[in-house]
Amino acid sequence: MDMKDFTPFSFARKGRQAVKEFSEGLDHLVDGRLWVKIVLALALGILVGFLLSPTLGWVSVDWSKAIVTWLAFPGQIFLGLIQLVIIPLVFASVVLGIVSSDSLQQLKTLGLKIGIYYVFTTVVSVGLGFFVAYLIRPGRFINPKFLEVAASDSSVVPVAIKDQNFANIVSNIIPSNPFSVLVSGEMLPVVLLAMFLGVALMSLKDEDAKPLVSLLNSFQKISMIVIGWAMNLAPLAVFGLTAGLLVQVGIDALLGVGVYLITVILGLGLVLIFYLLLVKFVAKMGPLEFLRKIRDVQLLAFSTSSSASVMPLTLETAEKELKVTPSISQFVIPLGTTINMDGTALYQGVATIFLAQVFNIDLSMGQLLMVVLTATLSSIGAPGAPGVGMGILSVILGNVGIPAGGIILILGVDRILDMCRTVINVTGDLTAALVMDRWKSIDQPKD
Repeated sequence: MDMKDFTPFSFARKGRQAVKEFSEGLDHLVDGRLWVKIVLALALGILVGFLLSPTLGWVSVDWSKAIVTWLAFPGQIFLGLIQLVIIPLVFASVVLGIVSSDSLQQLKTLGLKIGIYYVFTTVVSVGLGFFVAYLIRPGRFINPKFLEVAASDSSVVPVAIKDQNFANIVSNIIPSNPFSVLVSGEMLPVVLLAMFLGVALMSLKDEDAKPLVSLLNSFQKISMIVIGWAMNLAPLAVFGLTAGLLVQVGIDALLGVGVYLITVILGLGLVLIFYLLLVKFVAKMGPLEFLRKIRDVQLLAFSTSSSASVMPLTLETAEKELKVTPSISQFVIPLGTTINMDGTALYQGVATIFLAQVFNIDLSMGQLLMVVLTATLSSIGAPGAPGVGMGILSVILGNVGIPAGGIILILGVDRILDMCRTVINVTGDLTAALVMDRWKSIDQPKD
């Protein structure tokens, strides 16, 4: 086989075929209307939890606890499978995303521009998430009894970093041992190690880089298979965990979750407005025209909750509808599908602040900056597939000392938010392609 098949730009040129294969692996989830099943499971979980609640007196406390223990069992497996593969999945995705460039020279030019752009928009998104979370303060609507329930969850892995300043935190995330980084479960060192490895691979000859690139590609595919298994359990997980939560904390918990849902959607709306401003003033296209041309991609992204599975349509829309130069779209779109996750970053920021409010944890400035860094870099490494954001969130919570058991509270509505933030992620990819094409056209005419 020609070694050129493994050059970085071949990833971009063959992006359509690779993502088509990945998309086919998720077809059974889409065809099965997984999102409908999860919404129904959420409703049934609320109903069963309400009926089993000791406040009604229909079932004794002992029987209620015994029942919900078994109902929550699929949910524990679901969370375990997600956390099992999240580190190798993110590591492989970041490396493969970096080596998708044509050469070191292209990585230095277009890669530098798009890299700065992606980091900028992601930081803005996290900042908008902080703004709406502190403005609305959804955590104050949660029943205090939830603190005891979530704190007792076996998945809680709090990390005490309150006494560390920001400089110490940053210095401590520089990888010193690659093996300890991969088993530590801390996302920032993992992403940094992946970045170093990705850039180093770009400097190797094709025949030297081929084995490791192939291995990482296999790791990514295997991890996505496990993610698929976990997503098949998602309806049962949502049903059991929701019912168990209501039995233990009561129906009042739903009020806070509803406010949290509105908070995240409001934040995503602000990110969309931010994109439309970039389209208007940088790309010189009317916002309504832009939305009209990309609506098919947005609808498909909403239904699949996977920006990776819709990437072929994203590429086609960028080139045929938005008239983006193919050399730009075929580099920016595949790369953006891997590292441009503004909607996911905002969601992680809002969820972290929300759960900090629930547990009455006052995050210091250093911890807030830590959240920004972690959410930014981990969203850069988040694959565009359903269920991945929840695993990354558990790592972020642990890094700032928030019990990961709080995820149980928001798991029931996560699928709805996943659909919404995927729309923002895909919109961000198309916005980036349009902006990069505009900047290129200033220097030289289109192909």
